[in-house]
This record gives sequence, C-alpha cells and structure tokens, in this order.
Amino acid sequence: MNLQCPIPLTADEVVRLGHGSGGEMTQRLIDQYIQPVFSNPWLSQAHDSATLPWKPDQLVFTTDSFVISPLFFPGGNIGELAVYGTVNDLAMAGAEPKFLSCGLILEEGLPLETLQRVLISMAEAARNSGITLVTGDTKVVEKGRGDGLYINTSGIGTLIREQPIDPNRICQGDSIILSGDLGRHGIAVMAIREGLEFESDLLSDCAPLNGVVAQMINAGIEVHCLRDLTRGGLATALVELAENCGRTFVLEESKIPVCDAVQGACELLGLDPLYVANEGRFVSFVPEAGVKLALSILRKATAYSSFAVIGTVGGGNSSQVILKNNLGCDRLLQRLPGEQLPRIC
Repeated sequence: MNLQCPIPLTADEVVRLGHGSGGEMTQRLIDQYIQPVFSNPWLSQAHDSATLPWKPDQLVFTTDSFVISPLFFPGGNIGELAVYGTVNDLAMAGAEPKFLSCGLILEEGLPLETLQRVLISMAEAARNSGITLVTGDTKVVEKGRGDGLYINTSGIGTLIREQPIDPNRICQGDSIILSGDLGRHGIAVMAIREGLEFESDLLSDCAPLNGVVAQMINAGIEVHCLRDLTRGGLATALVELAENCGRTFVLEESKIPVCDAVQGACELLGLDPLYVANEGRFVSFVPEAGVKLALSILRKATAYSSFAVIGTVGGGNSSQVILKNNLGCDRLLQRLPGEQLPRIC
C-alpha cells in the first residue's frame, strides 16, 4: 500500500493532507487562518450549517466539497455523497432541505459516460432526500490537474421547528445516542483502493439522514444537538462538541456498535474504528425523557438496526471525552494529529 505520513515533518508553511483530516490540523487551519478573517456571529455558531435570521421560516445554509478517490465505491459514488453530505449537514441543524446548488470541476479526459452515471445518481439522491437542484456551475481543468471530478454543493433549508439545535444546548444528564454501527464508509472506500476482500459484502453507509431527524423533531423530542460522523469519525465529532459546549462526555466502549468486517479491517490496517469516516450515521443529545421515543423512531428506520445509547453528558466544564474501555480503564479521546484515511469524502 502506498501510504504517506500526513503530519508535517518540517516547519514550512504549506498545506498538507492532514489539513483535510477533520482533526487537530484542520482545527488549527480554521482557528488560525479562516475564522479570524471571516469572523461573524453565524460562522461562530461552529455548527455544520449556519441558521440565518430570516422570518417567518428561518433559513439554514451549508456548503461542502467532495474529492473522494475512487469516484465509485461499494454502496455509493461521489454524486450520491455530494447530495447526501449536504442534506445531512442541513438535517443536523434541524432543517428540512429545500434547495441545492452544484459546482462541477471536471478534468480533461473524464469519460462522459462516467459523468452521466454520477449525475444520474445525484438526481436520484436528490429525489430520495426531497431536495431540488436549482443552480450550478461547470469548469474544466487540464488533464492531470483535477483527478477526474470534484464536486461542490451548497444547500438551503428551513427550520422544522423554532428550537435551536446546537452544541450550546447540550446539558448535563443528556443521553448520547448513536444511530448505527461505525466505520462502514471509510473501510469500504479503503477496501476498493487497496483490493481488500471480506467474507461478506461491506457497503458504505452513505445515506440521507433528514427523514429520521424530522421524525424525531416532529414527535416532540427535545433534541439538544445533532452531529453527523464524517471525516474523523465518532471520536473527532464528540471532541469538537465537548469543546464547543464545555462539558464532559462519558462513553461506554462496549455499547458502541462496530460490525465484524470493519473491526477486522481496522485491526489489519492498524486503524481505530472510532476515527473512521461515516456518511450515514449521527449522534443525538437527548434528555432522559425523550430517549425511549428516540430509540423507537430509530428502530422503525430500517437503516438504523445497530443504534444504541453509548454514553451520557457529565457535570463540570472539563471539555473532555472519556471512553470507558473493555479493559476497565478510562481512555481520553482526542483529535487525530493528522489524516487517518485521506480523500474519503
């Protein structure tokens, strides 16, 4: 396998693969270069989408770019990923997805048949998600400059209910609910890259989350926070949220679902499934009174057969994520210093 160390070995100021990891290097890039330049109240929400001050239906806006390699992987492709990734970011803010833009950066030499397959997949994904593509742009770069195809999508939605869903609402005593088993997307992509084979088919979990989130909100559950688990996986998402809300999360490793194929691949490759990317999983922070109903809704959603309450929000303001592992020890989860699996979304 052609693996490279993503952590800078010198002090020169250049962009590294690790800056796209969603981990410590990404956070430094945001804190030192991006946030100071564009600082404003909406950007400071530090959420997957920005809730904008328009009435009567508050608008929610998000944008994302997709550079995955290969373009097609078990269970999906870059087109589906681009639509679902943007839809899911809107859903995590408690919004109903409405409108989508699409920017295509095509490399000279990309087969038109490949482009057509991707676009058809995007259209089907949009229909599945209830979002409408209303505008876009196309650029072509010279051969060798674009790796086939990159996609940028932006999405607009409206809040389902006027209840804020963001890290600042996380409270002591909240249950942390995981919607399904971890690591399928990252390992499915790595398997196709490296020619790994499993006894059973392992597909990416790439899927829209807006349907099940809308059911939870419309059922009257007081959802305090939601976060989908993309780059950096469960661990990175929870570390970010703990820092944003200033609270301690306590997790039970024995309750975190990981399928046998993902666990075996992680052991073979030296990866930690807590940090492997997902594209159809999320965590929700729900008060005890709403947990039973939330689990009932997840139980009826066929894509979420491995959901579980994996931890709780503790007291104090230590901004830590503590994993009580299967050996009876406490492990402090932190951001990865670099990129575990590059070009994963």
